[in-house]
Amino acid sequence: MTNSSTDEPGPLLGPADIRELAATLGVRPTKQKGQNFVIDANTVRRIVRTAEVRPDDVVVEVGPGLGSLTLALLEAADRVTAVEIDDVLAAALPATVEARMPERADRFALVHSDAMKVTELPGPPPTALVANLPYNVAVPVLLHMMATFPTIERTLVMVQSEVADRLAARPGNKVYGVPSVKANWYAEVKRAGAIGRNVFWPAPNVDSGLVSLVRREAPLETTASRDEVFAAVDAAFAQRRKTLRSALAGWAGSAAAAEAALVAAGVSPQARGEALTVEEFARIAEHKEAAAQ
Repeated sequence: MTNSSTDEPGPLLGPADIRELAATLGVRPTKQKGQNFVIDANTVRRIVRTAEVRPDDVVVEVGPGLGSLTLALLEAADRVTAVEIDDVLAAALPATVEARMPERADRFALVHSDAMKVTELPGPPPTALVANLPYNVAVPVLLHMMATFPTIERTLVMVQSEVADRLAARPGNKVYGVPSVKANWYAEVKRAGAIGRNVFWPAPNVDSGLVSLVRREAPLETTASRDEVFAAVDAAFAQRRKTLRSALAGWAGSAAAAEAALVAAGVSPQARGEALTVEEFARIAEHKEAAAQ
């Protein structure tokens, strides 16, 4: 398959290539699966640059679709493992890689699975995660991959702009919530750019954003387990308009127990979850554990 005169030169997929490939496979992007294929080679190269993919990186990609970003990652990384749930797309991707980048085909692996169920990957441990994540599952997939593969040092995901804002929000921001706190447990999180609608086929009716996550040098220092901290976070934001004394009552066993844990952690019982850092949630969880012993 050759690039048309309107497409980018080289092995990457342009608009005509994407449409031709989709037609050959009988693929029609569906909203249900959150499928919006990137059709602009400059955009995927920009994503790879922004992700700071290095020649020694082992990159895992979730939801590769027809392979636009996959090929750009293969140009820059040592290895790429793509996780694809769709039967037709998973079956076609290795052939696309072989046809367009035969010299790198042995550096590519495909895992035909739901990313939320993946617990191991073939080959060396991944060092980076780069993905155009389906909007409807972006946050749970991201958190699952961060939890399951601690060797992932750097992540760059393209998500719905609103989700990008949520992930990168700081305490006190009106969109700061569960995704913000949990992402911060694993990494330093920041917005890393915006992506227009016209680089996708079909064009979505929302804008997209890039989010960069750089894993913390060491896990957050706390004696509380991640599950305990996340349980406190979930409880605090389940009733985000309530004070933490009330919101955490069920989690702690009673409002008085919640207040005791909050005071011991140096957090005002009258505060609300949206004002707290992940470190403060960890301290609250620690003091609940200490009171229970």
